[in-house]
Amino acid sequence: MADIMRILLVEDHLALAESVSKALTQAGFVVDCMHNGQDADHVLYTQDYALLILDLALPKLDGWEVLKRLRARRKTLPVMMLTAHGSVEDRVRGLNMGADDYLSKPFDLAELEARVRALIRRSHGHDSSEIIYGPLHYNSRDRVFTLHGEVLKLTPREHAVLEVLLLQSGKAISKTVLSDKIFGINESGSAEAIEIYVHRLRKKLGGKQLAIVTLRGLGYLLEAEQSLLSEPSC
Repeated sequence: MADIMRILLVEDHLALAESVSKALTQAGFVVDCMHNGQDADHVLYTQDYALLILDLALPKLDGWEVLKRLRARRKTLPVMMLTAHGSVEDRVRGLNMGADDYLSKPFDLAELEARVRALIRRSHGHDSSEIIYGPLHYNSRDRVFTLHGEVLKLTPREHAVLEVLLLQSGKAISKTVLSDKIFGINESGSAEAIEIYVHRLRKKLGGKQLAIVTLRGLGYLLEAEQSLLSEPSC
């Protein structure tokens, strides 16, 4: 069972970019890949991502400048920086400029995946891999949803929509935002497709103690029965 979250990978070393992209795709992520800072800066204006993996040594615009411009636009997108050096000075500079994590090359792909998941969780206020919302439990490490103790059998797209709604529980999410978060830059997504996934999820959730509510003009909201509800946490 896989979830789908969009990641932007910016790496000019083509073999490494392909290797990382393949590993993250196999882990259930949608990965858009750019090979220079200028293209990355442009796409960050127009696309929505769960995470940015950013190499420092890039042509056209280096990683420092891409990060600087991103934070100047007040974007809170979590950023993991990659470097071939990993000096203390680089780490301090990156963190001071708004990077969230740092990984030195060469690195283990399993560690990269674990850090990616941890960054995405923390960006939504969850420190643990276990997230509980009413009768719904989600283990982001194993990527498994359970409802009333029973495993939910979901397609990857259904899983992705439910994950976004859970991580943003308490907030309405529009069809456009949902589409942006689960479809890659080269994929065709639509509001109609989101409606289909939500319709299927509603059937699987049952709608009694946990439901996906439509707020007219705002989007969808995951809502649990108040008597079962505690703060969405681990």
